[in-house]
Amino acid sequence: MAGNREFDQSHASQDSRSASPRTPVSLHRFIAFTVACTFLLLIAGALVTSNDAGLSVPSWPFAPGTILPRMVGGVLYEYSHRMVAGFVALLTFALAVWAWLREPRRWVRWLAVTALILVVLQAALGAITVLFFLPPAVSTAHAALAQLFFCTLVALALFTGDWWQSDFPVERESARPTLCAVGIATVTVIFVQLILGAAFRHNAFGVLPHVFGAGVVTAMVAWTVAIVFARYADVAPLRRAAKLLVGLLALQIALGIAAYWAVLYQAQLPQPYPLPVAITVAHVVNGALTLATAVWLTLVAFRLFHPAAEFALVPALRPHPEHGKHAASAGTP
Repeated sequence: MAGNREFDQSHASQDSRSASPRTPVSLHRFIAFTVACTFLLLIAGALVTSNDAGLSVPSWPFAPGTILPRMVGGVLYEYSHRMVAGFVALLTFALAVWAWLREPRRWVRWLAVTALILVVLQAALGAITVLFFLPPAVSTAHAALAQLFFCTLVALALFTGDWWQSDFPVERESARPTLCAVGIATVTVIFVQLILGAAFRHNAFGVLPHVFGAGVVTAMVAWTVAIVFARYADVAPLRRAAKLLVGLLALQIALGIAAYWAVLYQAQLPQPYPLPVAITVAHVVNGALTLATAVWLTLVAFRLFHPAAEFALVPALRPHPEHGKHAASAGTP
């Protein structure tokens, strides 16, 4: 691609800021805080499974006869997970109400409501998981929905940020397949791979489908990153997301090999030990980060190449024969 896209668009963005209502900065920061808390919730949930603590508190939502049981053994992991989940649910409720009152874009308001619906469904699946003694299908669905919820919040953080709401010249994708199409496919296979991993962790079936899925994910990520560096290496937001995606995938493969060793090693021990637990938790959490990064990269590609008035605060500029090649790279999404 000819043209240097590393340039400052602050002046163009200032005009659109002054002309259009925008997401309050405080709301965007609150969403970012909710994302961070949800990441901690993913860690807490992975600790429950890795420590075999899923039935340490056999009632729901509180422990039998008390709201705050003694936080020892498996109860510490299981009940801490519920407490963090409750806090995230309250944050999500506040986020949805705040967005409904202050967010100027209707579709973002509805996405915030969708996040609230997802966290309610997640709580329901968590209750069923406990009350019906960890059925593999339900436990797997609980883990998969957690990934959807996390990615929804990550998307909200992107949509309400300054970069997404800036106006900039549009560049259309002419080469095929488009980065947007390949990005969607990559997000899909990573999500399926995480479902396969959750199914293995919850004893729904063996590890072979997950191992095969790892190969497919590696191929799709390589394809996505190759497109970015072949066509848009000078587009900073895409380049940074691609580099992060490659790094997370490499780490995930290494953690996956170590996690399989940890599972085999742990099977010989009378109880969960810290090292195998730490490895498996890291593998689960890094998988969530890999999926979220692929979602982020794909959404950035859509904002750059396929903007629509309803999906941006300000109307997207029509392509210009001379300026189209300089598509928005000044800001970091």
